[in-house]
Amino acid sequence: MSLLARATAIVGGTVAMMRRIGAPNLQAMGQKPVIPDARRQGIMTLKMPVAEGWKDGHLPTCADGLKVNAFATGLDHPRWIEVLPNGDVLIAESKEQAGPPQTLMDHAAQATMRRVKAIGNSANRVTLWRDEDGDGVAETRTVFVENQNQPFGMALIGNQFFLGNTDGIKVFSYTEGATELVGPGKTLVEFKPHGHWTRSLIASPDQSKIYAGVGSLTNIADQGMDVEEGRAAIWELDVATGEARLFATGLRNAVGTAWEPSTGTLWTVVNERDGLGDETPPDYLTSVADGGFYGWPYSYWGDVVDDRVAQAPDMVAKAIQPDYALGGHTASLGLCWIPEGTLPGFGEGMAIGQHGSWNRSKLSGYKLIFIPFKDGKPAGAPRDILSGFLSEDEKLAYGRPVGVAIGADRKSLLMADDVGDVIWRVSAA
Repeated sequence: MSLLARATAIVGGTVAMMRRIGAPNLQAMGQKPVIPDARRQGIMTLKMPVAEGWKDGHLPTCADGLKVNAFATGLDHPRWIEVLPNGDVLIAESKEQAGPPQTLMDHAAQATMRRVKAIGNSANRVTLWRDEDGDGVAETRTVFVENQNQPFGMALIGNQFFLGNTDGIKVFSYTEGATELVGPGKTLVEFKPHGHWTRSLIASPDQSKIYAGVGSLTNIADQGMDVEEGRAAIWELDVATGEARLFATGLRNAVGTAWEPSTGTLWTVVNERDGLGDETPPDYLTSVADGGFYGWPYSYWGDVVDDRVAQAPDMVAKAIQPDYALGGHTASLGLCWIPEGTLPGFGEGMAIGQHGSWNRSKLSGYKLIFIPFKDGKPAGAPRDILSGFLSEDEKLAYGRPVGVAIGADRKSLLMADDVGDVIWRVSAA
């Protein structure tokens, strides 16, 4: 039997076994989640639908009072969105470029990810889309910058455009209204590539700092902590001086970031570790404290010890418990603040693009959800904004939500879908 066939057999056998064991029907969600005890997976659960895409007028399902339309189509694995002050919409098109598999499990994981187009040749570009007539559909497309290294996060401060490649942050000169960047750009900070490869960026409200999410190389520091130096963290870059420092650590894979305006606090969504069960531990939404440590790899949800890891009791003791659980392995990636009045029927809160699970016997995520806020904190159960990205039998993925941004009109929401190769626009019905 070939390695690929053996890997596929592992995937199918593991899923069948988990179905026999049974999985919890309720997700570990909210401010006080019920998190099942850890159950080590002897063979990692691998389950992924096949990428189907959207056909014959099929659309995502909207919440009542909303409608959805395609803002831009024909992209190549769109991941992240940045809306410029003049209304131009920038889309980072990139995907993981996996190295040669080293183990049987690597073969199985890569075979699983290819089913949903999660790895492969990366477009390595940012495209600019312009809706000139304001009808909610982009009419023109240009290549804003290309030949990058798995570009992801973007931020504009004055005439400086910052781009988060997997190996570092670059800065380019920008002129308002420009449809392309000129020159190779300048590297300001270097990051270690591979592993969790996305590098989200967000500017501080006063435009003096850039914050970047840098995920871990491995699941639970499997290759030791030396190779994880500078990872599983959010970095802070001083725009004026170019100096960079670790802002918060112990965040296994912090992706989307957003500012809560009433408190000026930075928030992020974090993808937690694999191999402990369908709901254990949950991914989470949390405020981020300067100098804060959030447990990885020693513990999760504060001080719940992961006994697969060589322990450091002093680190567990100072681990900060996250604010809000999002369910196990939902792959919550996109994050943006929604002000009051943006979408009818939704107040202020956070919109979260949940890319969808693979390390579960019953799939989860595959939605764009809303978490209501009050007085600067989460205040209620999650609500679906967009759903219907997964077939009922869990065999097909029509799309997978990723980056989220407020539209230029401030009355709509844009969401990247990297399986559908489309940018969806959500607005009042």
